[in-house]
Amino acid sequence: MSSGLRWGAAGLALLFAVTAFAGDADARGRRHGPRVRAAAAAYQPPPASIVVDANSGKVMQAAEADSPRHPASLTKIMTLYLLFEKLEQGKIKMTTDLPVSPHAASQAPSKLALKPGETIKVETAIRAIVTKSANDVAVIVAEALGGDEGSFAKLMTAKARALGMKNTTYYNASGLPHDEQYTTARDQAQLGRAIFERFPSYYRYFSTRSFDFRGKSMRNHNHLLGQVEGVDGIKTGYVNASGFNIVTSAARAGKRVIAVVFGGRTASARDAKVTSLIESNINIASAKRTAPPVAEGVEVADAAPAPEEKKQTAAALRATAAPAPAAPATFEPAAPALGSTDPIKPVTVKTVTVHAGNMKTASVVPATDHRKLSPTPASASTATVTNITTVKGEAPALPPPPGAKPGVLGTLPAKFASATPDAVPLPAPAAAEPAKAAPRVSGGWMIQVGAFPDEGEAKQRLNAAQSKAKELSKADPFTERVEKNHKPLFRARFAGLDKDGAENACKNLKRSEIPCMVMKN
Repeated sequence: MSSGLRWGAAGLALLFAVTAFAGDADARGRRHGPRVRAAAAAYQPPPASIVVDANSGKVMQAAEADSPRHPASLTKIMTLYLLFEKLEQGKIKMTTDLPVSPHAASQAPSKLALKPGETIKVETAIRAIVTKSANDVAVIVAEALGGDEGSFAKLMTAKARALGMKNTTYYNASGLPHDEQYTTARDQAQLGRAIFERFPSYYRYFSTRSFDFRGKSMRNHNHLLGQVEGVDGIKTGYVNASGFNIVTSAARAGKRVIAVVFGGRTASARDAKVTSLIESNINIASAKRTAPPVAEGVEVADAAPAPEEKKQTAAALRATAAPAPAAPATFEPAAPALGSTDPIKPVTVKTVTVHAGNMKTASVVPATDHRKLSPTPASASTATVTNITTVKGEAPALPPPPGAKPGVLGTLPAKFASATPDAVPLPAPAAAEPAKAAPRVSGGWMIQVGAFPDEGEAKQRLNAAQSKAKELSKADPFTERVEKNHKPLFRARFAGLDKDGAENACKNLKRSEIPCMVMKN
């Protein structure tokens, strides 16, 4: 009798389970009713897109490319950029074990569901971020490189500024929703170009189609891999506020385009849009490399947005916020919008006069609160750097010497004037120190090796840079004073280089952990 009761209870439990499952299934079916379909159709995340010719740097097509958007998991591109940088510098290895903290383990999905106290190797972490877009792994990387996620996010923002991403601010390493974490399509295209050019050997991880972890195989969220000819990366993302997003790169017959799309209503809608942009532009892209490499500078004062800027950006994002989607909806790709044809390029700077002088330097300490990840020479040294001066980037140029003619971006002594096109000279200030020398401009290129709130630090950086790159032995070092958020900032620069010399110098400096940005004079 007791056996019969046990079987009766088990059968009753099974009946309840089946009934409950059926109820859930019915509910799932009802989710696709008229009301839900109408709500899904009303879901319109704000769109934005851009296509950049990687060889020429020109913008081939753009729509809302400078409007603020939440980056979602596109954030992880910058997380990996900083990880690749440490790998390149030898500060970390592919086999290094990264610890899992309670904070990392607590992240919302998508995740690997790692537990506190476990570890994950760097190479496994890269694959997990590229394919699974694992939020817990992104935080593990952030804590390993920055100490904590907040500090790492500041490093991410500083790196964005150094790459010319003026409208991007990070507050976490994963891209999980944060009201003040924003970017633009143009900035993401810049990052896509930079990570491809700077880390070609590590970039190949973005083409990983699947990832096996603890017996489970995970497919890359970038479904264009293997489906669209030439697509070899890089990253997708989604948050409700910005829809389905993607940064992707495609190459054919020596041509390469970087395409970015924000605001897809579904993943398939996003994929259809970005495929259309690639197909419409890659055949007319340039097969010849004419754009200078995407190079890094240092803009410490810009690493965090001003309060007023944050308010304006937050308002813009709220204005474009979209309602939550209830179910997938169909998508009809819109016709590509005509956009700007201006290239993504560094901000031009003035050619300035300089003064001779000697300096002593003990060490290079970047103006940032992340000193443990900043380059510092191993020992003190005494160096002589000739022709160093400080000028105000926003102020009029120094008075021209006798016989001077207008220069391209300033006023040059007469012996250099014939080498430059005509331009309108800038007025001289009422009282200015006479010029003793001027940068050589025959090469037409210059590099920036840092920007600091203290002029002494800028001069120290010039000394350190000159000792690390032989191409700078005959270049003209100088500092330039500008105002950022009502505070002085001193840019450390070398003039008088040709294009090859500038690019080679930057390569050598980066090997020594000195950031560098190439600019045409």
